[in-house]
Amino acid sequence: MKGMPRSIAALSLAAVFALLACEADQPRADKMLINGNIHTLDPDQPRAEAIAIRGNRILAVGSQEGLAAHLGEDTRLVDLGGATVVPGLADAHVHLAGIGERELGLDLAGIDSLEGFLDAVADAVDEREDGEWVVGRGWLETHWDPPSFPGRKDLDAIAPDNPVWLTRADGHGSVANSMALEMAGVGEETAIPEGGDILRDEDGQPSGMLLGRAQWLVAQHVPEPEAPLAERLRLGAERSQAMGWTQVHIASGDFEEVETLRELFADGSLRLRINQALRGPGEDARRLVSEGGVTGLYEGRYSLRGVKLAADGALGSGGAALLEDYEDRDGRGYLQFQREEVIELLEDALRNGVQVWTHAIGDRGNRFALDLYEEVFDKVGPEERGIAEPRWRIEHAQVLHEDDLPRFAELGVIPSMQPSHAIGDLHYAHRRVGVERLRHAYAWRDLIDSGVPIAGGSDAPVEMGDPRIEFYAAVSRRDLQGHQDEHWYPEQAVSREEALKMFTLWPAKAAFEEDVRGTIEAEKYADFTVFADDIMQIETAEILETTVTMTVIGGEIVYRAED
Repeated sequence: MKGMPRSIAALSLAAVFALLACEADQPRADKMLINGNIHTLDPDQPRAEAIAIRGNRILAVGSQEGLAAHLGEDTRLVDLGGATVVPGLADAHVHLAGIGERELGLDLAGIDSLEGFLDAVADAVDEREDGEWVVGRGWLETHWDPPSFPGRKDLDAIAPDNPVWLTRADGHGSVANSMALEMAGVGEETAIPEGGDILRDEDGQPSGMLLGRAQWLVAQHVPEPEAPLAERLRLGAERSQAMGWTQVHIASGDFEEVETLRELFADGSLRLRINQALRGPGEDARRLVSEGGVTGLYEGRYSLRGVKLAADGALGSGGAALLEDYEDRDGRGYLQFQREEVIELLEDALRNGVQVWTHAIGDRGNRFALDLYEEVFDKVGPEERGIAEPRWRIEHAQVLHEDDLPRFAELGVIPSMQPSHAIGDLHYAHRRVGVERLRHAYAWRDLIDSGVPIAGGSDAPVEMGDPRIEFYAAVSRRDLQGHQDEHWYPEQAVSREEALKMFTLWPAKAAFEEDVRGTIEAEKYADFTVFADDIMQIETAEILETTVTMTVIGGEIVYRAED
């Protein structure tokens, strides 16, 4: 019983074993977390100080004295020292291999000027032989002065002998230099693919910026990363666990990634829980819809039951589909597919119990997705569905028309949203769409009040993938420096309990797992995130400064801050 805290030690060994003897029928815990400040999200027992674990499940939750009956001679005691425990956090929208690539490759995130961006690229060019590709991701021009896209001429000046391909943070726009464009055959006469755009200089030549589906013109020529996919996925998982995530929802992928993940799970290399959707509407998505998904593999660590579509582009790069013109540029963005391309796939998905996730950012993109869902739900009634309550999702749901807000609840559609997008985008979004359209943008409060759960995520590697930033953004609606303007509509912020649900219970519902995850209750998986400070009580700015001290998945400590 060494290391037992004062409240249990006060029982004395004789008293403890006397209690055990009296209650011999009580199951014994393999592990017990003690001396904690535990927020359970269980309305019948919202706070606790100890958790008993047996196998990969929670055995009991309560006071230390109350759980003493579950102590056995082999029970391992983990003294939390007063740290705060919350249900295991879940990131409802990530690109796991991309996180690993960011850890290994040219990371351009956080650079605040064109000059700094070009300096970073020039350093990468210096490390490569002539003819080698320079590939990177993460740049964002919105805080540059002026906030303009880079172009091929900028890159040609520092990389005349290397093809360069650099993807914007949102993944919906990329810039190439002249060598890369020439290798891909992209020139003055190149047709613009539907669902994308090729930006051009005044002389009609490609500027180097490709948006949406047009990116594929060059991307198909870019070599695969040097690190194998398994290594990128493993690194992404390790980084996620260190951030405090116990589960991630991978928003896209293919069967190569599925097979690699399953190999990693089978040999014990992956401990992180994963819920995945495959990129559609192509061959992999159609195969999944035909074969049906799989759930709860590897002791509940892996499920594949979703198809991911992209209705439009991103607001920052001008591809989000809007009902009215952009304020600061021509056009209304673009849709990346048409109804006829997907309607049969969606009907089959509903019949076969496959969940649909659709990326939609602009108000037209969101309406288009909701219209598709409604049409399919009307055609395929509950008696024909593989799952009566399909819980289809819209990823991002950023700019909504007022008329479409109640449709999420009416249709049973779950918005999957990333709070950090708002605190970055709102620095420039008023220039893109005007202040009035922002009234119902990043509308967390409105959506929750309408009766829908919000599955919260980070969209890493688009954003940092840090749950502290996401939680802070949701409750404060301020940027990381504490800034907020009136057009940020601060009334759309949420309470701390709602923010916690956004990253625990509500992602569990979005993954059909609320019976086994999302709260700290007996018989649910023993998944916990442990913070040094009480994120439910500390000053808002201090949320960003606290640390994750431990991540527990299925009763296994997969990360400790001192490790």
